[in-house]
Amino acid sequence: MKAILFFLFAAQAFAQPYPSKPVRLVVGFPPGGAADFVARAFQEPLGRALGQPIVVDNRPGAGSSIAAEHVAKGAADGYTLLIASPSSILVNPLISPKAGFQPLKDLVPVSKVSSSPLILAVNPGVGVTNLRELISLLKKNPGKLNFATSGNGSAPHLSAVLFMRLAGVEMVHVPYKGGAPSVQSVLAGDTQLAFATPPSVLPLVQAGRLRALAVTSRNATPLVPGVPGMTEAGLPDYEISFWYGFFVPAGTPADVVKKLFAATEQALKLPEIAKTLAREGTETSGSTSPEGFGAFLVQDAKLWERLVRESGARAD
Repeated sequence: MKAILFFLFAAQAFAQPYPSKPVRLVVGFPPGGAADFVARAFQEPLGRALGQPIVVDNRPGAGSSIAAEHVAKGAADGYTLLIASPSSILVNPLISPKAGFQPLKDLVPVSKVSSSPLILAVNPGVGVTNLRELISLLKKNPGKLNFATSGNGSAPHLSAVLFMRLAGVEMVHVPYKGGAPSVQSVLAGDTQLAFATPPSVLPLVQAGRLRALAVTSRNATPLVPGVPGMTEAGLPDYEISFWYGFFVPAGTPADVVKKLFAATEQALKLPEIAKTLAREGTETSGSTSPEGFGAFLVQDAKLWERLVRESGARAD
């Protein structure tokens, strides 16, 4: 009789509808950076949509590869979710092909959640007020200025490399373990400039502590008012945008992926999410379906592969 009761209780436990406990949202960078900001913007609304709390888990290191691999090798039950950018999903496998896993195979896309341009910001002590002045200064002083990034092969790194190629200038790369520490280095004057995500740098620009010279879109955007696009700033062939999306381990049941997508879609429709992201120069950007996000990744991979090839980026 006891055995029968045990199996009945076990069957009921296994039959509990998903989700029946908190969901962990893993971030590959420290608190204070763009990934952490977007994750925390979704934390409460996504939890409401799922009916369970979302717990943000920061696991920085290796350009977010540590977090991506942690999730990819975790239980495929829908209780561990990764927020990731092109860097961890598309770029890191190209510069570190022996990373131990293949994100596009070992992770399942759920939905894109946000997009934004990057911001080229400088320490005011550099003494330039626009992009043309920066390019002129760099040409007169090749290799004398340092640029900070959130890691080797990160979107800010590749953005700077593309800038150097198109502008015909040289700078020294100083990688950090996240967007927040890289921007702090510019603020402190340890480095002179950064191509940074809006959440990492916009509050400091608005406070007058850093100077924004351009956004990496061709044209200006209302997300970052008063800052010119690259065409107006003087580098018309330049354009890069940046996104974040949710992923789960390969093997996660299809119905669980659909529930996560539906909850994400529900959260994306909330005005509070759009307002929160807009304050930091980012906008909501969802997918039509998990399959639609997967198709987007296949196309986007071509752009980042070209940038990695042109940059010559290698693993640290």
